[in-house]
Amino acid sequence: MAYGISTYAYFWRISRRAPRPMDLTDMLRDTARLGGQVFQICDYLPIESYDSAQLADVRATAHDLGLRLELGTRGVRTEHLRTYLHLAEELGVTLVRSMLNTADHQPDPAEAVTLLKESVPHYAAAGVTLGLETYEQVATDDLLAVVRGVDSEHLGVVLDPGNSVARLERPTDVVNATAPYVVNIHVKDFAFTRRDGWVGFTYAGCPLGQGLLDYDAMIAAVRPEERGINQIVEHWLPWQDEGFDATARLEHQWTQHSINTLLRSE
Repeated sequence: MAYGISTYAYFWRISRRAPRPMDLTDMLRDTARLGGQVFQICDYLPIESYDSAQLADVRATAHDLGLRLELGTRGVRTEHLRTYLHLAEELGVTLVRSMLNTADHQPDPAEAVTLLKESVPHYAAAGVTLGLETYEQVATDDLLAVVRGVDSEHLGVVLDPGNSVARLERPTDVVNATAPYVVNIHVKDFAFTRRDGWVGFTYAGCPLGQGLLDYDAMIAAVRPEERGINQIVEHWLPWQDEGFDATARLEHQWTQHSINTLLRSE
């Protein structure tokens, strides 16, 4: 088991709102400085255009910094997963996170099982595990039906219990249902706050340990240390009214707090 950081912990600092968006090397170096052991390149579209030389540079940089790499994408179409398996092999990655849906493809469980039965054996042959993330677009029961339907040690669940709240699924229920199948954990805390005038709520991220995530119960259910499951820091940090500098500063503080909290939990 190792603790790491995702590109989602740099959401605003790699966005178009940044005066100089961080690149992949910037994020790798920052992760190493903060004490992370893994970096998950998640939903980072530029990686798909990297040639072999660029991928080799990323792999070498991570190695020199003492970091392992993971990948993340969306979708289960065969050609797309083949692309990410190639990237995984070039980068020395053994875990790829995906999601069932994309903007133009929302397979039902039966179609997803059929597609994944084409791709997962190739992942298994390469020693790469594919993890499907829990999130609000897909019921957890349906996600588990897909994982069980494919029935491979190289297909599991990327657990992010905060995502499923928008589907009115309780985080505790998501954790307990998926625990036997989890292959990766996204660690982010979350909370509801009243809007001005007490008219409704905002559901957003908060510093780890200050929200609704029952981290200890999640770890007790999943047993990541025993099972060699990496824990990856992410955030849902709202844009700050004071602008980019304030947002970037707070994003860094949340990341540092999260990785420090995880490392202290060892």
